[in-house]
Amino acid sequence: MMRLKDRRILITGAASGIGQASALRLLAEGARVVAADIAEDGLKETAARAGAAGTAERLTTEVIDIADEASVQRVVGGAVERLGGLDALVNTAAILRGAHTHECSLELWNKVISVNLTGTFLVTRAALPALLETGRGVIVNFSSTSAFFAHPFMAAYSASKGAIASFTHSIASEYAKRGLRAVNVVPGGISSGITDNIGKLVPEDTDWSLYAKLTPALEGGMPGPDKVAGVVAMLVSDDAAFITGTEIRVDGGAHF
Repeated sequence: MMRLKDRRILITGAASGIGQASALRLLAEGARVVAADIAEDGLKETAARAGAAGTAERLTTEVIDIADEASVQRVVGGAVERLGGLDALVNTAAILRGAHTHECSLELWNKVISVNLTGTFLVTRAALPALLETGRGVIVNFSSTSAFFAHPFMAAYSASKGAIASFTHSIASEYAKRGLRAVNVVPGGISSGITDNIGKLVPEDTDWSLYAKLTPALEGGMPGPDKVAGVVAMLVSDDAAFITGTEIRVDGGAHF
């Protein structure tokens, strides 16, 4: 399926997990992709996997710190110039840091907000002029089930993801008459760089029974990030031409 032939797409967080899987899926469907992340080694792995799939000629990788305005301007500007424009932006990059809320330091809070929320804003702001120029631009942002349902010990992360949901609705409304679509993907119960290391990201005395209700209802356990990548590919394609200002939850029915 080549729904995305010659579509010009920038994706952040592309060095691992959902971001990497999405970058590879977009390439497989014919897109030209600039894959950006702060993790250079992970980007090399993404490039290697694209090479093995025969799609590396349409891939460029860039190291970016989405919380740094100068880095964002450099990478987004370079991507637009290299691709000759921009048809879609996929903001996957994020971090998770957990703590008992009464012990959450301001440093931890600000770090999570600066990467997840401010980083999404900075990349979006830099990409908007090019996306609007196409008359059919698409922004796919990543919220989380933690924004809508209780995920304990994740106050900063949940707050950042809730704010991203609101931010996405705002820009969907603001730019709809200029052809721009903006959608939130809301993953839950997906195997990714964050979930695979969750034990190291929350307090040592975490009460894991509080997470029992987050288990996917569908059989098969926690699926890989390709289940989200397929949704991303659909959203940036013409198949989603009438979808904007909403959430697409991908959690296997964990939150009926």
